[in-house]
Amino acid sequence: MREAREAVAEHFPQAGIAPGSAFADTVLLVVSELVTNVLRHAAHSPVTDVGITVATGQLVVSVADAEPRLPELTDDRMGAGLRMVAELAAGYDGDLSAEPAVDHDGKVVLVRFQIPS
Repeated sequence: MREAREAVAEHFPQAGIAPGSAFADTVLLVVSELVTNVLRHAAHSPVTDVGITVATGQLVVSVADAEPRLPELTDDRMGAGLRMVAELAAGYDGDLSAEPAVDHDGKVVLVRFQIPS
């Protein structure tokens, strides 16, 4: 988990995100929660890939694993961790989604944030 947080944090300067800012801390908390979910719900998954994309004022964190079952993302079915992730993303005009992976069996969980100016 530490490695995932560090890898994401390395990209903050190029994206204009101040390390240690409230936004940076929120993004790193989301990364931790998503990686924890993989360890908890897809522990035997041979694929765990954490990515970050920045474009047009938006930052997207993606976490992929080999578990094909998509998480329930409705308010009444979502677990506490994903609910927290959705709330953190919404705090930055973002959202949470999940979709089947394109390049392997499994899924990708995506969290979008608007980068604060």
